[in-house]
Amino acid sequence: MAAVDPQQLRTFVTVTRLASFSEAARDLGYTQSAVSQQIAALEADLGTALLGRRPVAPTAAGRRLLEHAAPLLVRLEAARADVARLAGAPSARLVLGATPLAVGAALGHALGEVRRVFPQVEPVVQVLAQGVLPAQVATGEVDLALIDGLAAPSDPLPLPEVGPLTTVAVDEQPLAVALPLGHPLAGRPGLALADLSAARWLDAPDLTPTADRLRAATGTDGFRPATRYRGTDLHGLLTLVAAGHGLTLLPAPVLARVPGIASAPIAAPRLVHRTELLHGSLPEGPAALLARLLAG
Repeated sequence: MAAVDPQQLRTFVTVTRLASFSEAARDLGYTQSAVSQQIAALEADLGTALLGRRPVAPTAAGRRLLEHAAPLLVRLEAARADVARLAGAPSARLVLGATPLAVGAALGHALGEVRRVFPQVEPVVQVLAQGVLPAQVATGEVDLALIDGLAAPSDPLPLPEVGPLTTVAVDEQPLAVALPLGHPLAGRPGLALADLSAARWLDAPDLTPTADRLRAATGTDGFRPATRYRGTDLHGLLTLVAAGHGLTLLPAPVLARVPGIASAPIAAPRLVHRTELLHGSLPEGPAALLARLLAG
């Protein structure tokens, strides 16, 4: 069997994502015949059918190939971007990706200094979910990223392996449970997170730890979502907490003096809200300066 052709792999992923050969052809800029030929060649190379045609959906073998395809394609793009950064001239571009809760005063001060040193630069800040940022840094879609999440004190965040990236701790803050005013747990000096496993929780994966992450951290079943929240607007999430639709876990400073919200700190297990800076090789320029400022 020959090595899998990366272009055929990209075509397969696109057809599967769009569930259509014709839509994939439009997305990739190919003819539908070229897409069909690439899929047929990939199936012949692997010796098995990868896609059902009516409807267009992956077979069992196709689903298994998808599990390998996404990280393989990311690593290929990461390699291309990494070599280009090393070989290229200093860049005047500055695109920062950040998870919603990682944007803070330190970033504002650092960007101000970058603009003072590089007055021609127009920084771009893209607020995105944690799950997409490591790959975007690796492939060069953003120059660097600030990513936050749940961790044990001094432990790194559990990020996917997408390439040779540098990770630097920027901040750690205590965690607290956000509660509606008048909740019987409000004002407690410390709570065991496992004791809240049967409570009503808000599922907001773009902002707060998922139920799977909470179960893993506590070694306890539960944390079943009562309401699902999709988005990165913190105000909207806290409005649901205030209305009694569920609890959520956030950095304690975020909850200070929020109208309609009470809180209680988490005492066990020992967990923190950790923010990390993530970047690849950075030629000298505004992105490299911002990385040094954020790393302290």
